[in-house]
Amino acid sequence: MAQRKGCLIGCAVALVLGVGLLVAVVFGMGKVLDMADKTLVDPAVYEAVKTGDAESEVRGKLPSGDSFVKGALKEGGPAEPEGSTCSWYVSTGAPENGEETVLRFCFKDGKLAEKAKYPMK
Repeated sequence: MAQRKGCLIGCAVALVLGVGLLVAVVFGMGKVLDMADKTLVDPAVYEAVKTGDAESEVRGKLPSGDSFVKGALKEGGPAEPEGSTCSWYVSTGAPENGEETVLRFCFKDGKLAEKAKYPMK
């Protein structure tokens, strides 16, 4: 009887750990999909917008950009134009030299002040 109880306890522990692992995997996949939905931009959009375009028009073509990877995307890029507000995205294009490309859009006074493209660090 003692062996049977030990086996049941072991099975219960394994079940709880398995369910916990499944929840962690689902949560992680949700975060990855959330990041992709908010930070990926087609290179055609980058090429289509021009400096001086209205901020509302440009932002209408972009996802929100609010993601937990925002800090990592800022690293390694050129200095931000003074007085501007910037948004960072990952290009959906093919990696260049094995590195993903960051697309940065900076706005000032209601217009696109600068756009920059650089490899992710």
